Amino acid sequence: MTLESEVGQHIGEIVEGLRAKDLDALRRVYAEDVVSFDVEPPLQHVGIDAKLKNWAKVFTLFEKVDYELRDLTLIVSTDLAVGHGFGRVSGTLRDGTATKGMWVRATFVLRKREDGWVIVHDQASVPFDMATGRGVADLEP
Repeated sequence: MTLESEVGQHIGEIVEGLRAKDLDALRRVYAEDVVSFDVEPPLQHVGIDAKLKNWAKVFTLFEKVDYELRDLTLIVSTDLAVGHGFGRVSGTLRDGTATKGMWVRATFVLRKREDGWVIVHDQASVPFDMATGRGVADLEP
């Protein structure tokens, strides 16, 4: 297996964990000291518990969760990897409403440790209209 396929498989575990609404599976994907720049406040979430708290919020909103990752580009060395692409959380809300969600720009930084790859930093962002200062959430990759 190549380093690129190892990293791609590791990022794929996020998709599987989200679709299964499995916080334990997601815990194994991230480093204990992960720093996350997510779409909701505050500006940064530090540590695995803060990161999982965000995913737990998603799980309380959705009865069924889906996650797509498109156009993932990876740059991989022996112990450090960077990936970027577009991600979207969608699914069925608790009240039965189906939602397509919105596409965000997604960036992942991974480090290889003795027991495998872990995400040490991630970022999800939404472009904004400079004239209004409002996020633009209806863009598609």
